Order: sequence, then C-alpha cells, then structure tokens
Amino acid sequence: MRPTQAAFPATRLRRTRRTPRLRALVAETSLGVGDLIWPVFVRSGENIEEPVRSMPGVMRRSVDRVVEAAREAADLGISAICLFPYTDTAGRTADCAEAWNPDNLSNRATRAIKAAVPDIAIMTDVALDPYSDTGHDGLVRDGKVVNDDSVEALVKQALSQAEAGVDIIGPSDMMDGRIGAIRSALEGAGHMDVLLMSYAAKYASSFYGPFRDAVGASGALIGDKRTYQMDAANSDEAMRLIERDLAEGADMVMVKPGMPYLDICRRAKDMFGAPTFAYQVSGEYAMIMAAAQNGWIDGDRAMAESLIAFKRAGCDGILTYFAPAIARSLG
Repeated sequence: MRPTQAAFPATRLRRTRRTPRLRALVAETSLGVGDLIWPVFVRSGENIEEPVRSMPGVMRRSVDRVVEAAREAADLGISAICLFPYTDTAGRTADCAEAWNPDNLSNRATRAIKAAVPDIAIMTDVALDPYSDTGHDGLVRDGKVVNDDSVEALVKQALSQAEAGVDIIGPSDMMDGRIGAIRSALEGAGHMDVLLMSYAAKYASSFYGPFRDAVGASGALIGDKRTYQMDAANSDEAMRLIERDLAEGADMVMVKPGMPYLDICRRAKDMFGAPTFAYQVSGEYAMIMAAAQNGWIDGDRAMAESLIAFKRAGCDGILTYFAPAIARSLG
C-alpha cells in the first residue's frame, strides 16, 4: 500500500523541479548513449552519400562511407550500428537468392566495418524484402506469402550474416517459427555467440513508408503485409508472440513501431523482464524532422522527449535515426 503523502503546503512537489540540477537529482528515467542503435542504409558504389528524400538528414551510403559512419558512431559511444541494404533492381528476384550471397551489400559492409572498427557491435536485418521482386518479407507463391519455405530462406540469410561476422541478427520478417529455426542453425554452425534480437511484435503500420523508400521496396511492394505483420488493434497477441520467440531462443525482443506502441513496450518488460527494444521508425523520425524544419516544433527537444519516452516505457535500448544527434547532445 502506498504511504500517505503530507498535504499541501507541507508537500510542495514543485520544490524538486526548481533548478536543472535538482531535476536531474530526482529524475526517474535516464537516457544514455549506450542505449542507442543507429540504423544505416548501405548501397553499391564508392564514395557515395545519397540523401533519402523522405527522411531529412538520412543517407544511403556506399560501403566505404558506411565504415566512416561506424567510426563516427564508435567515437560517439553508440553501442551498435544496424545495416539495411538498398539493393539494385537486378538483385531483386522471386527466389531472393541475393539475401544469402556471401558478397551482398550487407555482408560486405559487415566485413569492412569489422576490419576498421572492431569495437562497435553490428546488427543486421533478416527479411527478404530488400531482395524480393514483390517487396515482401517472405517468399511469394501464387500470390501468397508462404511461411515454411520463407523460414528456410531466412535461415540461409541469417547464416550468411553470421559468417560475415555480425554480432546481432534481427529477424524482422514475422514468419512463424523462424526464431527457433535460426537459433538451431546458428548453434549447428558454431555461431553460438551470435545474438538474436527478434522483431517479435512488429505491426502492419503506416509509419514504414520512408524506410521503404530508403531500401527501394516501395515501388516493388505488391499488396500489403497484413497477413504476417500484426494488427494495430491487438495487444495480448503481442505478448504471445514475445513469449514464443523467447522460448525459441531470442536473446532480446523488439517492438516496432515505437511511439504508437509504448503500451506494448511496457507490457513486454513487465511481463517477461527480457531485454526489450523499440524501433523509432522512419515515419516517426520523418514527422519530427518535417515539423521541426517548418518551425512548428523545437526539433532538438522533441527528439529528446521522444527517446526518453521509450526508456520510461521500459525499453533497454532504441533503434533511432537520431542516434548521432542525441549522442552529441548527451556529450
């Protein structure tokens, strides 16, 4: 039972808000540079930084420039960099074979970063949409995204990433059973130290549009992803998915998108106590940046406020395109 609080004026809650140092002294939640994972887009070529039109300040980078980004992240104290490839049209096929090509963009970037910046953790995405001619996260048969054949392909993709040297594999596809299959394959191949951060509660969201522009999947997507990504109306289902993925061998779980689903973050942390992450997705980033550029909000304050919300909701870390900016702000 909560103890009785003295009545006003003996209790004046504003006393602890009087100065910045007093506010810091009683702050219930903190955000640190170590909480951040920076998503970065990699493309072919050399010495290229290509702006993503719908994500102000975000670039598609050639491998050499991704290495520079990784070095910047390490210097800022950011924990990990997460790679997402922009695959040329020729690499997008029905069988998605480029996904497990040892020399695909993601794997080349992983090896280059490991050689130049060995201390930063590298996270990669396991899903077929950057390599699919339909833009879907799994294989398509007769107009439907099939589950079990997709899992077999995802296992091959995860193994190729582990061979390249990644630290964290992030299955974002939402196929049933893929965490258990990937974990078993990693163990069997001797990659027992590779972490799995499962996109366990990934919703079929309207907030992904700019990301699909960034990886070149917008024009390719046929139909939508509601047969395998979650319904925004559901919360209990998210707990079932998280429980299943932890039981199958996930080390960490993710909720995506972030801010519209802070209740899911809180429930997940309270119910399971596992390392819990949120992805502040492209649409969330783009809205803040667009409003800031129009002078409608204070962009720096909105950035910081949005990120502390994830920590307050129980998240251990956040994938965010704001990572370098907030890291510099935190000093």
